[in-house]
Amino acid sequence: MPTGHKINQLAISDEKSMKTLVENRRAFTLENCELNVFETLQTSELVSLTFTDFVVTSMLRGKKVMHLFDKPGFDYLPGETVIVPAHTTMKIDFPEATKNNPTQCIALALDQTKIQQIVNRLNEAYPREDANPWQLHKNQYHFLNNLELAQSINKLINICSGSGIGKDILADLTLQEMIVHIIQTQNLQLATGQHADLNNPLSYVINFIRAHIGEKIQIDQLSEKACMSRASFYRAFKREFSISPVDFILQEKIKKAKSLLTDSKASISDICYQLGFTDLNYFGRQFKKSEGISPSQYRSLNFKEVGCKM
Repeated sequence: MPTGHKINQLAISDEKSMKTLVENRRAFTLENCELNVFETLQTSELVSLTFTDFVVTSMLRGKKVMHLFDKPGFDYLPGETVIVPAHTTMKIDFPEATKNNPTQCIALALDQTKIQQIVNRLNEAYPREDANPWQLHKNQYHFLNNLELAQSINKLINICSGSGIGKDILADLTLQEMIVHIIQTQNLQLATGQHADLNNPLSYVINFIRAHIGEKIQIDQLSEKACMSRASFYRAFKREFSISPVDFILQEKIKKAKSLLTDSKASISDICYQLGFTDLNYFGRQFKKSEGISPSQYRSLNFKEVGCKM
């Protein structure tokens, strides 16, 4: 299962200072945003939570099951973000929360006018290649954090909870970063989803990459399929999705490698060459850089059957 970049955990509140063991709240209020830190230390079901502002939530530790928009509940884990419109009630389960295994989540409540100012500025200064406006997609509310999004959320948490001078100014600058990275993350999710618009050249290219992930894919080949120059394609891809086409290809190869390591008995060297890598050591280094462990360690932790070849 794909995982996102995790947000740095915060120290758990002393139990004696907590008003409740279910969604105990600490708040840090600034001019255009409010950081809320929620902690739960016991199992609970269908806990209601509603904000009067638009909120960006991210899991720091533990597990929740979120119920939103009258849709089936979904697991909510560290490395993931959920955005929720104002006046929308979340129903939350805490199936595993205990004093020794607390759940911790942050919710950044944001001024809607400030968000719209950021989106308007983005459209004025950096119009998209396809002329469609930049926007926050309310239906793309649950996604994995990429590195840039995780970094901007971490920075905003540090600013809000810190005591440095000029907190409001620093928070506003970082808030702009975060909103841009959320939009880019949503765009990539839309382009890689089941209902991607393959008439869009970048969505078409992403579909091509996934269909040919075992091959050596050249940027010139992709720019030709997008009907763009190499430089224009590279710039458009990076601006739209906050990731370069080279890094996206590598990311997709690692994602496929994880699936094969989990579900197949193919040797690690076979998987390496099957995915278009020509150097086993390079494959191992890139895998460890992405996942923090080697392919063999990943397999030993995740393989679903006994007796695979290493």
